Amino acid sequence: MKLKHLFLPLFFLMALSCDKNDDADYEFIQVASPKLMSKAAFRSAVKVNAPKTIEEPGKIYVYQDYIFVSDVDSGVHIIDNTNPEMPQAIKFIEIPGNEDISVKDNFLFADSATDLVVFDISDINNVVMSERLEDVFTVYDYDIPIEAQEVDYGKYNYEEEIIIGWTLSTERRKKVDNTRVIDVIFNDGMVGSQAESSTGTGGSLARFQIVDNYLYTVGNYEMAIFNIQNLEEPFLVNTQYAGWNIETMFQAEGYLYLGSTNGMYIYNLKNPSAPEYVSEFTHWEGCDPVVVNGDYAYLTLRGGNLCGQLESVLEVIDISNKSNPTLSARYDLENPYGLGIRNNMLYVCDGTAGLKLFELETPKDLKLVNTLDDIQATDVIPLENNLIMIGGNTLYQYEYKENNIELISSYLLN
Repeated sequence: MKLKHLFLPLFFLMALSCDKNDDADYEFIQVASPKLMSKAAFRSAVKVNAPKTIEEPGKIYVYQDYIFVSDVDSGVHIIDNTNPEMPQAIKFIEIPGNEDISVKDNFLFADSATDLVVFDISDINNVVMSERLEDVFTVYDYDIPIEAQEVDYGKYNYEEEIIIGWTLSTERRKKVDNTRVIDVIFNDGMVGSQAESSTGTGGSLARFQIVDNYLYTVGNYEMAIFNIQNLEEPFLVNTQYAGWNIETMFQAEGYLYLGSTNGMYIYNLKNPSAPEYVSEFTHWEGCDPVVVNGDYAYLTLRGGNLCGQLESVLEVIDISNKSNPTLSARYDLENPYGLGIRNNMLYVCDGTAGLKLFELETPKDLKLVNTLDDIQATDVIPLENNLIMIGGNTLYQYEYKENNIELISSYLLN
């Protein structure tokens, strides 16, 4: 009996020693696993519903007397803006996996993860889906949680399933010697105007642009081009590499300007079905919407987050020579997002620091003339007669004044 009890402490010591060594080789990490839906079920989920509260306001788009507000990854809310003092929500188009829209001559084009869907909105009280092009986008926003240290795709079948969300779990896994990065695969669909026409207007955060008879769309690194001459029956004409970490797209005077996290890419539209790379302007990493006015492009770079550096600035780029864009000026900002231009005024959404109004004394010499610092500003569309802006959970509309704007209405989205 005494001998038996003598061996028990030795056994526990050995076990503890093994556990200690074992623990040194393992760690606890956050693992993201996809929530999956069959493509059949996903595609049948598109519906036109009565208006409802917006869960997560996203981008804005204007067409005629209507404002479209995206509900991130869920669809588009239609707001009747016939009376800007009292906008009224009238419809919600449920589009799972939606990021962007564009409208031409009463046809609305929207992405739905891998698909392009088309809606006839000629009768706004009877919106109907008229076409769906399946599997035309090989890249869509998987929106991997920023907390994730690893991604476990499990038995995900990209041919039959769509990722509609993520679950996070803490798991004990063996340490690896190399620095961990989220593995994203980019192949085979895995993560990776004419005067008589009427085309809507998006903000600077847009990924869709309509130019004449073509719809241009950009994903993370890919551009898809659709012929929309027959609005009811668009077709994919080309898919091409566009750059890296593309976030936004702006079109002006026969060129596309793609904003990425590390610069701006310029493409010409001499051959509209196959945009030709012209040049790029490279800067440090930062979130990067871009707008263009004449020979100058204006970009905001937001730091202090996953976009890259700590600095937040507005850059003015001379693009008079499209083959060799150069930096002309740089202005410090606090928390910039979208921006827009009307006449000689540049409107910059500075996030929690509000909306800043810069007068263009010259295209590169900007003078800050006003700041609306009691609001949150994310993106802005300066229309001819009024300015529309979104920030937080509010849609704002303003009337233009000299070196200022005056509030017409503020509409709570949720």
